Amino acid sequence: MALEKKWIVREPGNPALVRQLSADLGIDQTLANLLVQRNIRTQAEARAFLRPQLDQLHDPFLMKDMDKAVERLVSAIARQEKILIYGDYDVDGTTAVSLVYSFLRKHSNNNLDYYIPNRYAEGYGISYKGIDWAYENGFTLIIALDCGIKAVEKVSYAKEKGIEFIICDHHLPDDHLPEAVAVLDPKRSDCSYPFDDLSGCGVGFKLMQAYSIKMDIPQEDVLSLLDLLVVSIASDLVSITGENRVLAHFGLKQLNTAPRRGLLSIIKLAGLEKHMITIDDIVFKIGPRINAAGRMESGKTSVDLLTSRNDDDARSIGDAINTHNNDRKNEDRKITQEASEMVASINHFNERKATVVYNPDWHKGVLGIVASRLVESFYRPTIVLCKSNGLITGSARSIPGFDLYEAIEKCSEYLENFGGHMYAAGLTLKEENFTPFCEKFESIVASTITKEVLTPVVNIDTYLDFKQITPRFFNLLKQFQPFGPGNLSPVFISEKVYDNGNGRKVGSESGHLKLELIQEDDFHRHISAIAFNRSEHFEHLRSGNPVDICYSIAENYYRGIANIQLRVKDIKLVEEAI
Repeated sequence: MALEKKWIVREPGNPALVRQLSADLGIDQTLANLLVQRNIRTQAEARAFLRPQLDQLHDPFLMKDMDKAVERLVSAIARQEKILIYGDYDVDGTTAVSLVYSFLRKHSNNNLDYYIPNRYAEGYGISYKGIDWAYENGFTLIIALDCGIKAVEKVSYAKEKGIEFIICDHHLPDDHLPEAVAVLDPKRSDCSYPFDDLSGCGVGFKLMQAYSIKMDIPQEDVLSLLDLLVVSIASDLVSITGENRVLAHFGLKQLNTAPRRGLLSIIKLAGLEKHMITIDDIVFKIGPRINAAGRMESGKTSVDLLTSRNDDDARSIGDAINTHNNDRKNEDRKITQEASEMVASINHFNERKATVVYNPDWHKGVLGIVASRLVESFYRPTIVLCKSNGLITGSARSIPGFDLYEAIEKCSEYLENFGGHMYAAGLTLKEENFTPFCEKFESIVASTITKEVLTPVVNIDTYLDFKQITPRFFNLLKQFQPFGPGNLSPVFISEKVYDNGNGRKVGSESGHLKLELIQEDDFHRHISAIAFNRSEHFEHLRSGNPVDICYSIAENYYRGIANIQLRVKDIKLVEEAI
């Protein structure tokens, strides 16, 4: 049974602006309203939004320390120094390493290698083990990607060993920065770069862009890296606005027309080779496969794939990564089921405001995914824990509007280590502190969370009649892409719709609905729809009763043919409708 959700419809845009924009662009007022709701007010702003251009990218030298980073890189290459490309084990880190390594492999000497820390032996970010490996193998410069902004002690340790760092990060820095040659991070308080929400891979891309300008390398060589960058942007959930929107737009073009061998291997394994790949496809099908290597074995395998130079290597490594992904999915399903049963058995669970579950034998690599699934099912701030290296450790996920990191910080006397942000965190504690931590965490959440926050919400842009959903309308709506944080796919309400009698339950457990919908004032027109996890409404619809629906509009591919399909987010019986 799906959780009951509150529907909130946004205020429409200023009517005069909507009418003017509609007339200037020659588009439906509903589409003009969507633009105004996105703070797009003029014809010029609309054209820039609907048709991104590469000249909208910012000068990389506007980023603090970029000149120092380029100067050090140029001298290292000129002096034949050994350079190590170092990145985190997730999608952002491995794509960043692949991007920088691929570019420098082509435009510098061969004194390059890459290093991905082991998730379980070394943990996140710069490690002493990684620095020691660099020292033992004669590296004198490390380019750190998607990590390093807080590695003050480790960068000092490397400096003592004669190793210098260029840090390319996008996480929020502390007051004291590492003593690196250059610290590239648009979130630095003293950095005036015009866009501060680049991914870690995005910062690496800006470094390569700056290097190519300095060395007079054709910009086409840098732009050929955008297929890697869009995978990072989508998977790391940075905002798809401003510069990221331009990078993602052209990255998707490349991903759909000329992806590198490693990505093409994943695209084929995900069954996307005949599709027009979207941000959602990256988030749900491509990114998880790249991530699976780091979760189940080593993130280095992902870089091996993404930098492969022949089809046989790409195919064999891709197959290995797909196996890791299948293993990850099996672990994910098993642990999610066990955790869900554990939650259901908690005494007076409905009175609790937080969820904490622990099994020492669970696989650490999938705990974040499991926590997200429990949030979807039970809609509570959630922590999922296992045992690793003698300590209890795991991942936490929140619900919109609740600061999970702050709640965990208030329990820090029971923790050995923790980190993260408002909606996601990781933590480690001793076994004897488990019970007092759980009690305090529940108390903190219960005293600060509100009933409104505990009610799931569907944010809706506007009302829409089925007769408005024409091919022209949809083709214009597609120009709002790429969708993602900061530019979400529009959500519409249509009232009093019926299934035409062909609706059915689908899915392995018949939990979803595949519908052919018609609206009360237009019984001749029907639109295909899919409603995930809404099978409880099947009998009501099959009996010919009307419902109100909220949904986004997407393309569904079947045997290589694309059709308009409604992705239903929620259903309300008409007598219950808002």
